[in-house]
Amino acid sequence: MALMTTDGMLFLLRWIHFLAGITWIGLLYYFNLVQTPFFAETEPPVRSGAIQKLVPRALWWFRWGAMVTFLSGLLIILHRMGTLGIRGFFNTSYGWAIFLGGTLGTFMWANVWFVIWPNQKVVIASAKQVAAGGQAIPEAAALGQRAGFASRTNTLFSIPMLFFMGAASHLPLFSSAGRTQKATMAILCAAITLAVEANALYGTTGATKKPLTTINGTLWAGFILAAVFYLLFETVMNA
Repeated sequence: MALMTTDGMLFLLRWIHFLAGITWIGLLYYFNLVQTPFFAETEPPVRSGAIQKLVPRALWWFRWGAMVTFLSGLLIILHRMGTLGIRGFFNTSYGWAIFLGGTLGTFMWANVWFVIWPNQKVVIASAKQVAAGGQAIPEAAALGQRAGFASRTNTLFSIPMLFFMGAASHLPLFSSAGRTQKATMAILCAAITLAVEANALYGTTGATKKPLTTINGTLWAGFILAAVFYLLFETVMNA
């Protein structure tokens, strides 16, 4: 039975990864492309009802889709590292592309579980208190804004993440690279990724926030980030 072989089990793991990823990213795009604009335009009672009854259900699938995607992707990468060895893994274009995509996905997973979900729990609790005749939780608005910036950042990250996940098997990014080239590439990619993530976690105003205030700006920033990472491969790893 083909599915009971090693290749069959790896296929099932990838299948689970794809299914969970579609659920996760699909809901991420729903939140940003559909729900957020709807909440901005609708009446407060409708918005309150949706926050109490719709958002918790969507967030359940959202966060667990993220968890299954993260864990299955981690197992796939660890298997490939175990097969090739860590040095062999990072000697390949596949290894670098899938690791960069996986790193972006890891930041996205962390944003879901440690920023978006905890903050949204407060927003939901506040809406329920107000609906029951109580007072809003004072910090709910600020926490909701923080969750929104993290969600927009995940949307931004998703574009280069998906690009490099696809590039791993279908787009050779370099043929060979020396230790200095690899170290330079790693430092630059890490610095850019950490800067984008820091922009989501700290502050709410300034020029760096402007792209995240609109979905068009967020999407353009995502495409630009994908292009920056690709150009780094072309200029650093192929130098």
